[in-house]
Amino acid sequence: MKQRLVEVSIQKFSKDGYGIGSALTADDRQIEVEVPFAIPGDQASALLTKKKKGLYQSRLQAITSPSPNRIEARCIHFAACGGCRWQQMPYELQLQQKEEWIKSYLKPYLHDDVSWHSIIPSAPWHYRNKMELTFSSDKAGHRYLGLILAGTRGHVFQMQECYLPSPWFAETAQVVSRWWNESGLEAYYSGKDTGSLRTLTLREGQRTGDRMVMLTVSGNAHYALNKQQLQSFVQALRDTIEPKDPLQELSIFLRIQQIAKGRPTNFYEMLLYGPDHIRETLYLPVEGQPPQPLHFRISPSAFFQPNTAQAERLYERALKLADLTSDSLVYDLYCGTGTLGICAAKHVKQVVGIELSPESVLDARENLKENGLSNVVIRAGDVGQVLANLAQETKQHPDVVMVDPPRAGLDPKAIEHVLALQAPKLIYISCNPATQAANLDPLLKGGYRLQAVQPVDQFPQTVHVENIVVLTC
Repeated sequence: MKQRLVEVSIQKFSKDGYGIGSALTADDRQIEVEVPFAIPGDQASALLTKKKKGLYQSRLQAITSPSPNRIEARCIHFAACGGCRWQQMPYELQLQQKEEWIKSYLKPYLHDDVSWHSIIPSAPWHYRNKMELTFSSDKAGHRYLGLILAGTRGHVFQMQECYLPSPWFAETAQVVSRWWNESGLEAYYSGKDTGSLRTLTLREGQRTGDRMVMLTVSGNAHYALNKQQLQSFVQALRDTIEPKDPLQELSIFLRIQQIAKGRPTNFYEMLLYGPDHIRETLYLPVEGQPPQPLHFRISPSAFFQPNTAQAERLYERALKLADLTSDSLVYDLYCGTGTLGICAAKHVKQVVGIELSPESVLDARENLKENGLSNVVIRAGDVGQVLANLAQETKQHPDVVMVDPPRAGLDPKAIEHVLALQAPKLIYISCNPATQAANLDPLLKGGYRLQAVQPVDQFPQTVHVENIVVLTC
């Protein structure tokens, strides 16, 4: 379509967290326009780019009259970076909007007898314990190590600062950029399967001070790193970001990503320096006692909640809503490294955790040993298949089922097996309230009733939000 400049009065947010408002065209037609990084109350000058499902997309040119709620973004990369979308809005309003979204998703089910609990806020900055950066270069030979530019497919900008993780993440990006410039290596280009460097993953144990750096490279043998390049990579990191405290560890990994047409992508990890995992500690209350430490090991590819402090609040709230007793049998589906089940273990008779990822299963079993727990069993495999096997092996029915599925939600087979368990209580934790809401329909038709809703904000400055729903039958 022909690009045109329009003046837009922003009235609400889209589900992507961008502003939506009305504008008049040159022929006096009123149209609805989505404007990136605009908020309700803004007057924005925007360049129309395309029309999708009746809504015009645009590029923000200028805020001609700011909303009374607009504030100065903290980061120099804001509006270029595709990570944060709401740094220009006070955190209290971010929380309010996230609650409104969840209410809109769950509107058909929010009857008068459903308990609504106010969203649990997070520390607004330096909360992330994991970040993945991308290597890229352009035709002019300029090199970039950073995040994806907003509104693009794979274009990267050089990250100088980021206020979501700890400061050492940005420092590490600068260290690795300097190493890259001296190494003679090229960024990976998927179009021709050329170049070496793909991504840089950074993780930390926020309570332990452990740090992990993982360099992901191409599996094309023509672009393999040599011994000298790997040694210089390790040394550059040790010289700059290795913790000074002897109780804190630095782990450095090389991950090779093997791609072959028509075959699944394979990853091979190689430990270059330090322990083969980092450690994290969560503190959760046990009845009548102050918060007790629970210890977890995290391998390079294992899942762990990306906001450590909010993970504690998320799990504490989920366990309280579950009304656990010392006689409870709990099934923890999509259990990852066993975090939620381990947090529940001291409250119940037994926990059965189910997880597909082999690496997460190994970590989960190590975490059981680390915490001295004998009443938790981890079963490896697809959730639906393992539940079917359990149904044949035992006549026991769980008192509580806890699910924390991927963003895609529960697949139909898993829902069938969950319903077959006939658990009196289902705790459904979701990082995607849209798919959670879609899953509610078959669960409610299967005999469950929505009892309570608890939003938890794990990702300030972004549009993402976690949500707990409690179902009973």
